[in-house]
Amino acid sequence: MPLRGRYQGSSFFELLQTDHQHLAPDLSAWGQSTADMVPHGTTVLTMKFGDGVLVAGDRLATAGHSVASRDVVKVFETDPHSVMAISGAAGPCIEMARILSVELEHYEKLEGESLELEGKANKLSQMIRANLPAAMQGLAVVPLFAGFDTRRKTGRLWKFDITGGRYEEGEFDATGSGGLYARESLKHGWAADLGREDAIKVAVAALTAAADEDRATGGVDLERGIYPIIKVCTGAGHSDASEAEIAACYRAILEARSAGGNL
Repeated sequence: MPLRGRYQGSSFFELLQTDHQHLAPDLSAWGQSTADMVPHGTTVLTMKFGDGVLVAGDRLATAGHSVASRDVVKVFETDPHSVMAISGAAGPCIEMARILSVELEHYEKLEGESLELEGKANKLSQMIRANLPAAMQGLAVVPLFAGFDTRRKTGRLWKFDITGGRYEEGEFDATGSGGLYARESLKHGWAADLGREDAIKVAVAALTAAADEDRATGGVDLERGIYPIIKVCTGAGHSDASEAEIAACYRAILEARSAGGNL
């Protein structure tokens, strides 16, 4: 029989920290001078709508004043009923999203049931807190987390600060360099009873507004065929908005502007 380690719980993240510290994420050795060269993800947003929650993110990553990538993925499915959107230092953000996904799968296999949605948000909060030394050196992870609460039968969403502080929002939120402009757009377009199609339109409008005002936000790039990632999470699980849906919404925004509309 293999020997069991010191940790006896069901948390994969805590298992790494206790028994396999060499495998746990450790960015404390990275210097501030390096942080400026690390690709950073920018604008992401989330909102409730009639059937659940929507999470969206642009595709641009920057390193200082340069474009690091035009097609980075910032929105991740962490399990069938939850989604995480990342902003901040791209490497640590993506690693944290992947570890959270493994953490939730590990918990379900050991306990025989999935973790409650609020418990998932707590797990992410612990990971962000563990990243604080790296965040103080410029490698911050500032995600959004949302999902469908199968017990309460409703969508829920949270934002976080770099210390792991967790704050539930009742309507919508956005973060990243263009987050302020995205939130202003969401204020004008959001409603609690939006359908899926209208929620996607509001998300595309918010990312477009952010891209107009913030050079680090990518928006929709019709020339290169690069579109934001938009995921919808309901009681039936999650699904993606298609590139055709997003392109149609964006063209409608451009047409409304040409006609003197307010989008």
